[in-house]
Formats: sequence, C-alpha cells, structure tokens
Amino acid sequence: MDEYVSTGTFWFTVALINAGLAEQKNRSRWNWFLVSLLLGPFATLLIVVWRAPEPVPPSMTRRGGWQEPAADR
Repeated sequence: MDEYVSTGTFWFTVALINAGLAEQKNRSRWNWFLVSLLLGPFATLLIVVWRAPEPVPPSMTRRGGWQEPAADR
C-alpha cells in the first residue's frame, strides 16, 4: 500500500511541475496538468522538446477596436 501512495504522489508532483513548465512556454497550464496525469514523464519530454508558440499580438477588438489617430488640423 505504501508503494501505491508514493507512486501516486510522484505522478501528481510530475503533473504540477509540468503545469509550471507549460506556463513558462506559453501553453495552457490546466491542459498540460491533465495530460501529465495521463502521460507522466513523457509529457515532460514533450513540453521540453516542443518549441514555444510564437506570441500573438493582443487583440484590440475587445477594447473597442483600433482607431487611426486624428490628423492634426
């Protein structure tokens, strides 16, 4: 029984570490936590090897959209 608890603790700890690594690489922390519960250390390898996605410029549509500055008159 003790071995079962320590294995589960290890798996959960790996999932938490992977969530932190994923966040540093601009990926979803929650999704990678769940994937890590299933794949464990293999998910760590995937997070480390895959390149981080390119940053996306912030959208202006939620703030009323982009407006050209008024020309000086």
